[in-house]
Amino acid sequence: MQLSYWEHKSWFSKVDFTIVGSGIVGLNCALHLREKYPQSKILVLEKGSLPQGASTKNAGFACFGSISEILSDLKSHTEEEVFTLVQRRYRGIQLMRKLLGDDNIGFQQQGGHELFLESDSALFEQCMHDMQRLNKLLKPIFGQNPFVKNDNLFGFGQIQSNYISQQFEGQLDTGQMMKTLLQKCLKKSIHILNGITVEELSDLGTSAVVGTSQFEFKSKKVLVATNGFASKLLPSENVVPARAQVLITTPIKNLKIKGTFHFDQGYYYFRNIDDRILFGGGRNLDMKTEETSNFGQTTLIQDHLEKLLNTVILPQQQVEIAQRWSGIMGVGKQKSPIVKQLSNNISCGVRLGGMGVALGSLVGKELAELA
Repeated sequence: MQLSYWEHKSWFSKVDFTIVGSGIVGLNCALHLREKYPQSKILVLEKGSLPQGASTKNAGFACFGSISEILSDLKSHTEEEVFTLVQRRYRGIQLMRKLLGDDNIGFQQQGGHELFLESDSALFEQCMHDMQRLNKLLKPIFGQNPFVKNDNLFGFGQIQSNYISQQFEGQLDTGQMMKTLLQKCLKKSIHILNGITVEELSDLGTSAVVGTSQFEFKSKKVLVATNGFASKLLPSENVVPARAQVLITTPIKNLKIKGTFHFDQGYYYFRNIDDRILFGGGRNLDMKTEETSNFGQTTLIQDHLEKLLNTVILPQQQVEIAQRWSGIMGVGKQKSPIVKQLSNNISCGVRLGGMGVALGSLVGKELAELA
């Protein structure tokens, strides 16, 4: 596509900052850049018609890590690293709530609860044994012990008689969150262009060239916020795409379940929303297949989600599936995000490890601070 004089002049000339990706990280980055550089020209490029990847596809969990997930992290991270991970997630959620307002993101603090299947008695006992240790480690972040034992109040099936709750976790409305972010950016005269795929970046020393599938242009600075799709632009950063499959039921009469729930070390997760159950996960059934940047579902995972829905979450209840979808996360060997300057004029904020809702606002701010 050849740009007209008007198109080039209005959108692609004298660009101060180009942000690749209009998800949570990208839009937060844009807003912090506008605050830091009020007169700058800021351009956000998004390949999808909506913010693709995970920002509009996620389950809306404002979570910091279930107890078994944190214990698992301690096998490959130091206590200090795990503390910092949880602290950054907590700070990220607080930053989002302050920026957007709880009403504008549908935030509710109902707690996050980890269930343990009957077959997971050893893991349950280990988590109960280590709960005091983890509370001592994480209490400085929350001001109270985050983990408490709870009874099976909602009648879940085939689980241990107790589960372990993280009292400070919450849930939000992903669509409301992203709409509010987009509206804030538009009010701040930040240009957001959809349907533009960035294929190549090169640093000229005094500026960078942004090569898209249709045209190229120069920008003083480029900030990459594509998370699960980062490997295409930044192969050296070793960000692995991880697909997450999700389903949601039709409305369920007299649904009592409230909160966010995890089991099997966080590989499965569900919540209530609009009298429905949203349920996702299962990539551990076929990790290699789910290391993809292609959206879609597989029979293996969807059938297993339905089985668990009918036996664990809503036993002996007849429910219908209303929708299915998938999102693409960015993961790696380490849980901490990659926020760094790659060259004179190109930086990135990627690899959010499935914690984009919690980390996205903070990573966006940190990415803007590199510019």
